[in-house]
Amino acid sequence: MEQRTVGRSGLRVSRMGLATHTWGLHTDIDQAAVQLVAFVDAGGTLVDTSPAYAGGAAQRILAQLLGDLVSRDDIVLSGCAGIGTTTVVAAGQPAAAHLAADASRRTLLRHLDRTLLEFGTDHLDLWNVAVWDPCTPLEEVAATLEQALRTGRIRYAGVRGFEAWQLASLAAVAPVTAAQTPYSLLARGAEAATVPAARYHGAGVIAAVPLAGGILTGKYRTGVPADSRGADEATAAEIRSSLDDRATRVVDALVTAADGLGTSPLAVALAWIRDRPGIASTIAGARDIGQLTGVLAAETLELPRAIAAALDDVSAARPGAELRAAAPSGTD
Repeated sequence: MEQRTVGRSGLRVSRMGLATHTWGLHTDIDQAAVQLVAFVDAGGTLVDTSPAYAGGAAQRILAQLLGDLVSRDDIVLSGCAGIGTTTVVAAGQPAAAHLAADASRRTLLRHLDRTLLEFGTDHLDLWNVAVWDPCTPLEEVAATLEQALRTGRIRYAGVRGFEAWQLASLAAVAPVTAAQTPYSLLARGAEAATVPAARYHGAGVIAAVPLAGGILTGKYRTGVPADSRGADEATAAEIRSSLDDRATRVVDALVTAADGLGTSPLAVALAWIRDRPGIASTIAGARDIGQLTGVLAAETLELPRAIAAALDDVSAARPGAELRAAAPSGTD
């Protein structure tokens, strides 16, 4: 698998990364083990995790697999911190815990140390601030990142899900190497500001949710599969709201291109985002090895210029339209 440098840093990652958000939720440890081995055997290095995925189960599974199946040195381990828990008490209701942005020095370093202990490692290759925290001064966040770098607990620092102005604000005072953001044929909003901001500050873009929650695989073209997020009561409304006329046009174009190239719509969608300007890597998750095999097939696919241009045109947003990206689950 081709390796790319991230921005203007010396960090090198596989141009296709492995997301683990389904592990412990839709993917058990045995299935995860098969995925991890297949990914590394294919030359993949970037593995994305978070203590928030599946309530911490994804990170625990990955920690169990490292060392036993795959050497820690064979992967670029990307983690994050910055989501804290607050207790909310409403009148007449029992106390409830809610997730909230918390990029304070106390929370960031506590999460980092806990992650290192769980993985049994002395460092993360890439450590990301998971969410913008309006209550913590930028200077404190920057000093925390610099402290983690200086003490060797992380090799590079990044951000996830920041808007362009947030990325630019932090990158102006801190060494930000990577910016992870939703980016796909159905979510091209990053092109207007986030990608240029990252380029200006020397950060590489890591594209997340590249298959728009599975929509770009074509699975919803003729209906809603029983095992999909579109059939899940908790997420059905979110998926269905994204299945508009534009999505239909994009998916139809992907299917046509895939038929002509003898591959899958999934591979075409991933190859398109992989080759966009400024993209260091594209992270995609899979529920099982079958889905991951489809993801890995995109590595060898080179899109003809005419097809890439046609996809550019058909996926262009209507003027003033808000671009949406479905939340990740399964093949994303």
